[in-house]
Amino acid sequence: MANRSSGAQCATATSIPQLVATSSQRTNLDTVQIYRAVVQGYIRRGQQKQERDLSLRKSIGGIGVALGLLLTGASVALAQSAPADDKVRPDPLRAAADSWDANHDGVYTCDEWKKHLDRIFTLADRNHDGRLDVAEFATVKKADPALADADFGYFDENQDGKITRDEFVSKPSEFILRFDKNGDCRVTQDEIKAGSAPAQAGPKQPARDRFHTN
Repeated sequence: MANRSSGAQCATATSIPQLVATSSQRTNLDTVQIYRAVVQGYIRRGQQKQERDLSLRKSIGGIGVALGLLLTGASVALAQSAPADDKVRPDPLRAAADSWDANHDGVYTCDEWKKHLDRIFTLADRNHDGRLDVAEFATVKKADPALADADFGYFDENQDGKITRDEFVSKPSEFILRFDKNGDCRVTQDEIKAGSAPAQAGPKQPARDRFHTN
């Protein structure tokens, strides 16, 4: 009986260190696994951060390229459109001349201009007294864009406050004065092209007539 009890004590004494060792091994193993998980977590976060940074750099690069192309395209479009606008912008003096080219042959004569002024005078002379006062002259300025800034005193030669038909119709056309270089009272398309060419460097010559007293 005593031997049995002694053997049990020996077995118990032997198993306790083993249990402690086993428990310690398990603790160490758990600690290693925890460290490994933590390290792997840091690695994954680092990789994710690198991927995000790379994606952000790509996005910024793409935006920069797109913006550069947009600005380049806008600059080219502006450079191309500016001269085009200058070419298609109509000359108001030439546009107004088409309204009094009676036979629409592209040749503008003094006779056609005088007939044009005669029609305007008739339109403006509301009381049919053969003279235009300041109020009636407002109709003249509306009838032809070339006369929009015309001065009443320019047409009223004797300064009596009235413009007669002769005073009105006798005034020359600014369009003809500008383009009729040979003085034959006719403006052809060739003269218009020559007169529309860029002016040579030098002092600017004043217009011979702008429907003003000054």
